[in-house]
Amino acid sequence: MNWKVILKSFKNKDMQRRILTVFGLIVAYRFFAHIPVPLAAPTELKAVVESVISGSDFGGFLNLLSGGALASFSIVLVGLSPYITASIISQLLTKAVPKLEEMHKDGESGRRRINQWTRIMTVPLAIVQSIAFMFILRQSVLAGNTAVLDSSSTIEWVIGVTAMSAGSILLMWLGELITEQGIGNGISLMIFAGIISQLPTTLASIIQSLFDTSTGQLSVFGWFDIPVNPSMFWIITIISLVSLAILYLLVKINEAQRVITINYAKRVHGNTAYSGVKSILPVKLIAAGVIPVIFAVAFLSLPAFLGQVLKATKNPAFTDIANNLVKWFQAPNPAQFSGSTVEALIYPVVYFLLVILFTYFYTGIVFNSNEISENLQNQGGFIEGVRPGPSTQKYLSRTVNRLILFGSIVLGLVAVMPFVAEWILYAFAGVTNTKLAIGGTGVLIVVSVALESLRQLNSRALMVTYDDFKYEDFK
Repeated sequence: MNWKVILKSFKNKDMQRRILTVFGLIVAYRFFAHIPVPLAAPTELKAVVESVISGSDFGGFLNLLSGGALASFSIVLVGLSPYITASIISQLLTKAVPKLEEMHKDGESGRRRINQWTRIMTVPLAIVQSIAFMFILRQSVLAGNTAVLDSSSTIEWVIGVTAMSAGSILLMWLGELITEQGIGNGISLMIFAGIISQLPTTLASIIQSLFDTSTGQLSVFGWFDIPVNPSMFWIITIISLVSLAILYLLVKINEAQRVITINYAKRVHGNTAYSGVKSILPVKLIAAGVIPVIFAVAFLSLPAFLGQVLKATKNPAFTDIANNLVKWFQAPNPAQFSGSTVEALIYPVVYFLLVILFTYFYTGIVFNSNEISENLQNQGGFIEGVRPGPSTQKYLSRTVNRLILFGSIVLGLVAVMPFVAEWILYAFAGVTNTKLAIGGTGVLIVVSVALESLRQLNSRALMVTYDDFKYEDFK
């Protein structure tokens, strides 16, 4: 990362416009996250929803990814989940349907048509999820202690579903506007902003626990006492040190790449022919970036969400399967699962496998070995010791698959590490309800998105400052 070039690029008016546009769109997103759905008694509604979220890991996780929109019962409550689901479906169909794959290879026009179909698919998914949220809210959240929405009219249902569906589509549009600026993926940046927005609340909770001296104070060699909770002090210290180590590992695996040397027998540039030119083809260890984690989280939230819907129907025939779906597919609470039951392993194991699966799947989309091989052959390029054409394609596929195998396993292990930390804290220190699994996934997404955005920002900075380059800038 060339920070000199990035800082120099801030003087460019086009770069300033792009950064201000992205910042303004993110501020608009955070503004929409605090606009409540136009239903009766929004204050009472928000209080009841917050009480339910605080008692559920699944609710807390959805609230984290939505940037607090769930707790505020905001119009963007449904969030980006419909668009992410539609993207997964469209990409699966692109690989499964030959006509769609051919359209994807046609270039920008084909990809635009596929993106348009993805947007269209997002609308019914947003409506279905909005109806499900309203149903869960009315049946299981508010029916117990308050009369709000207890006898909802048709117009209230229509208003609520329309507002939440429109909010989800609005977020999709904002995300695409951010992506167009060329300094980061819009969807990832919005999830990043939502997670970061919860940081002050989390820090306030940690500080409050640290200075709670009701159980005693930290003694320093018996000489004097520090007014902090001794147990929380050591827990926070250990977690901070482990977090720094994990952050270092995340940065390393995100930046790691295999460099393949490309030789050109003859290269024509304008009216001049060059021979003996060498270039490089960098192949990242994790070419898919943070997308596998976001896809895995979105996919894992669906069974628990379905369980909540079935539970809200209050149909005795669905009670067992609803309770099992909610229990199995949410971050396991160490107070409920000591690790001796199989159910405690379902979520972490499925999460780990999904991260690996989506890493392979998305890398196959962003890194097409056959297309790269054809381009090299057309440009007169070859890899030393490898014949052009099918042999190059096989070599690239084999190299990428080896990198993905190692990279996806490491990414999966980092993703499930917070679950292991929660179990260790519970088993050896008796600490429960740490929310490390929720926070760990958030940190993983934040770090990966930040690195990818910085990489794109650096590329954009190189473009806008190209005419000002000097040899010293690369030292």
